[in-house]
Amino acid sequence: MIEPLITSISKYIKLTSEEESIIKSFWTEKTLQKGAYLLRNGDVCRTDNFVINGTLKAFYINAATGTEEVLYFAIENWWATDIDSFQKQQPSIYNIQAIEKTNLLQIRYDSFQEMLKQVPKLERFFRIILENYLGSLQKRIIHNNVYDAEQRYLDFIKDYPKIADKVPQYLIASYLGVTPEFLSRVRKKHKPS
Repeated sequence: MIEPLITSISKYIKLTSEEESIIKSFWTEKTLQKGAYLLRNGDVCRTDNFVINGTLKAFYINAATGTEEVLYFAIENWWATDIDSFQKQQPSIYNIQAIEKTNLLQIRYDSFQEMLKQVPKLERFFRIILENYLGSLQKRIIHNNVYDAEQRYLDFIKDYPKIADKVPQYLIASYLGVTPEFLSRVRKKHKPS
């Protein structure tokens, strides 16, 4: 089950067979059933998580409205971790939950640090992953501040077609900051004839 992770790493750095073996020794498999939590608000994020298959959502509960607000989705070959909580080993401010049965690879914080010591070139891989993540966050901030909701939806389905196909529309509405009814109207308007 670790091959997708090795493939993902190999897109950015060349690994020897010895390095692959070292990496494999640090990761464990975990399966979450639909509705199960990977992380709850207030708990410390103890693992970095690579999605083999399935879908997760990261969300927080808006204290003022009591509504669930989706921060991001994670599908196969994506990461699902509260980076701040994991890196600082302090309580998380949000939740991560399985939308469907999800298989993960996990590495604990101390094991992660040891793996980086044993395979230093992994620092480059994780830097690239973080740069990609920060780029997507910047794009989302700009889209939320500049574009109207309809354009945000059109960009979402263009940029993330696999997520748009897998995730219920009410969760996409939450991610975009619109009501499910509004999203339904936009989808009808742009439905291919």
